[in-house]
Amino acid sequence: MSRSIGLAHIIRHDDGTSSGVWGIYTLQSAFQPIFAFNEGKLSVTAFEGLIRPFRDGEPQSPMTFFSTCPAADRLHVEALTRTLHLLNAGACLPREASVFVNFDPSVFTERSIVDNALRDMRLVLHEAGIDPGRVVCEVTEQRSASQETLHGFVAALRANGFRIAVDDYGADDSDITRVKELSPDIVKFDAHWITQLMESGAGFALLTSMVRSFEDQGVRTVFEGIEEGWQLELAERSGASMVQGYVLARPELAPTSFRVFAKGSPEPAPAASHAAAAAVAPRTGRPAKAFGRRIAP
Repeated sequence: MSRSIGLAHIIRHDDGTSSGVWGIYTLQSAFQPIFAFNEGKLSVTAFEGLIRPFRDGEPQSPMTFFSTCPAADRLHVEALTRTLHLLNAGACLPREASVFVNFDPSVFTERSIVDNALRDMRLVLHEAGIDPGRVVCEVTEQRSASQETLHGFVAALRANGFRIAVDDYGADDSDITRVKELSPDIVKFDAHWITQLMESGAGFALLTSMVRSFEDQGVRTVFEGIEEGWQLELAERSGASMVQGYVLARPELAPTSFRVFAKGSPEPAPAASHAAAAAVAPRTGRPAKAFGRRIAP
């Protein structure tokens, strides 16, 4: 099997982690935990891979980096970022946790492109020691070139054992019927949109109704961008399955200290690690039990 595009741009480090190189940029993985509600407790169930670009050792915004990439390189750059996240997930995240990685379906316009990308994914997963069932592929239904392209791409991902998440639901021209036609495993609600809905009784009722509509069909829901305690409370009241945001944990560059959340790990002392501190409420310094729950190990 030929070497993948992503692996060709990877630099290995002595601590087991990897970084990427693309032009003048060095790329690192950051991971942000996703927490599940579980009988009054919050437990880490997954991590989202986020790219962090550096130029001459100085951090750059991801938007700046991606804006400098020519359209012709977008497919290769996406492959590199996914490769980086999967290798680092295998090196420094709990083995039982799911890993969320992003795809732009609009670049997978031909079956040969899809097949090559999935071949590369299988190669990287084998090297990282990650089962495809742990990988959640995030796609955004508004950005696809066509519904036919999106449906075909999602079907190919599912046939290879990956799970599907629709990202940014509620942004732009999201359509609940269109989303349900994809039969995703997970729907991630747009952070700005849910914040707006939470600010009024009528909006929160609508939000709760949409969550129930998905959950009743077996589609788990994630609220992104949760930054305040009151948002966390309303997320739980809405019936959402999972939450992600700064009120619980900030993204951490690999190698992370998030292995503290692995099953069977002892519960950390309050100051035992940066991850334990980040997994409470970094903006206030209050532990999660201040919101009526605690972080489960």
